[in-house]
Amino acid sequence: MEKLGENSQGALRGETIAYFSMEIGLVEEIPTYAGGLGTLAGDTVRSSADLGLPLVAVTLICKGGSFRQELDSWGKQIEHPVVWDPSEMMERLPERAKVRIGKRDINIAAWQYVIESPTGGTVPVLFLDTDLDENAPVDRKITDVLYGGDERYRLKQEIVLGIGGVRMLDALGFRIRKYHMNEGHSSLLALELLERCGGDPKRVQKRCVFTTHTPVEAGHDRFSYDLVSELIEEGDRIEMLKRFGGSQRLNMTLFALNLSNYINGVAKKHRDVSSAMFPGYVIHSVTNGVHSYTWTCPSFRELYDRYLPGWANEPELLVRVDIIPDELMVEAHARAKRKLIEYVNQSTGAEMKTEVLTIGFARRATEYKRPTLLFSDLNRLRRINSRGDIQIIMAGKAHPKDLQGKRLIEEIFGHAKALKGEIEVAYLENYEMDLAAKMVSGVDVWLNTPLRPREASGTSGMKAAHNGVINFSVLDGWWIEGWIEGVTGWSIGPEPGEDLTPEEARRRDIDDLYSKLEYIIVPTFYHRKDEWVRMMNNSIRTIAYYFNSHRMMRRYVTEAYL
Repeated sequence: MEKLGENSQGALRGETIAYFSMEIGLVEEIPTYAGGLGTLAGDTVRSSADLGLPLVAVTLICKGGSFRQELDSWGKQIEHPVVWDPSEMMERLPERAKVRIGKRDINIAAWQYVIESPTGGTVPVLFLDTDLDENAPVDRKITDVLYGGDERYRLKQEIVLGIGGVRMLDALGFRIRKYHMNEGHSSLLALELLERCGGDPKRVQKRCVFTTHTPVEAGHDRFSYDLVSELIEEGDRIEMLKRFGGSQRLNMTLFALNLSNYINGVAKKHRDVSSAMFPGYVIHSVTNGVHSYTWTCPSFRELYDRYLPGWANEPELLVRVDIIPDELMVEAHARAKRKLIEYVNQSTGAEMKTEVLTIGFARRATEYKRPTLLFSDLNRLRRINSRGDIQIIMAGKAHPKDLQGKRLIEEIFGHAKALKGEIEVAYLENYEMDLAAKMVSGVDVWLNTPLRPREASGTSGMKAAHNGVINFSVLDGWWIEGWIEGVTGWSIGPEPGEDLTPEEARRRDIDDLYSKLEYIIVPTFYHRKDEWVRMMNNSIRTIAYYFNSHRMMRRYVTEAYL
């Protein structure tokens, strides 16, 4: 892997890749991320450092962070502000940039956090900040809250991120070869480049890469031109925005699509969905991956270090996992499971047992993720439990404005009470990176039940596979590529391409979920241990060796950056 870093450095001739993302999840103590997009961005940065790639990341400081989730005994979500001090973890740089929003100039500073790899590679991450004495009180709050406020607040943030980010990189002396927009939030950087290129879109396209993550039309940022004209009033910018971002409303995704030479979705299925949403554009696919070392638990790290030295920076070596004795694999998982079960019992008062088949489900609590699908028929779930005990561990925050997501958490608490004494169900509060790491390594089966085709990629199942945890998932996103039935895990419901009504698809999902639990998963876990361990091995050898962010970044280098 060092060779790739050396080659890419030489090919870029001292130039840098600028990676822009509204959120980047680096460590739990820096709460500037809300979910999968930010976690992926963090893994992107970590792999870039490992591989020696010349990359700088740009995001917002979001001193208000996300929020700390508290759940009462009925599952009602209570949001608490997260208080943290950037000065304790990063350096405030002296350079300044400036953007004009409305009729005021707004000064921007940057905090720098440097990712340092054991390989010697480093990647600086710049957190833009408008909380400066020289700014008006209302402008000091622009970089406070991630995805907070109304349309006006969001557009101000995107001006700071996109336009302000380009100007900050200039102030710091970076020579940028490519600007990589991770979702459309940063696409106003292309507006800044357009002005510098005399309005020539071809010159801008050569310098821009765009990754879209949103497979739903309504999920793409759009702003009214009345608001845009009020906040972005310099020169002929509105004309350029209408030309490339849509004449009726400013569509940030469309603006990025029109001004990028390389566009990709985050899984093959997502590429196809995106191509149907935006016909006429050549959209590639670079399936997401996860940072192998970060998401592998200590007990498995020890095994890999012993039998597969160098695996952390060359995850392809995981294809040789069969050389690890089965009994050591089983013990490594048992250690991770004990750690999780102890945490669950201490934090929730549950009475879970390490020998019981444990199903895990954790992701943002929102309707399309269908966290309650498993509880569609409690009597059927009880019957499955009579064939072999099961226990269920769940987690996930609902967005403060997502009332339906909050109701889903309360519904799960209700099911847990109804099943008490028969099936232990625990819902863990404040799902963050550290808890995610415990869960993806400590459960036996990782469950995923999204509504098709709403899962652009998903990465939690990849993390689970690095720890020998077996996936049980609806065929959407990355799992279409990673799934081999009965080998790497199990599917839920119809295969891609089957033409079913939503009602039929849901019925198939529920029936398949329960049938495979009852007749395949539970019996295999309790009565065919050799087969179970073989599937653990298959998960590592077939999934973890490929679905990692090192492979993902090599693809970006060779296809998008060079």
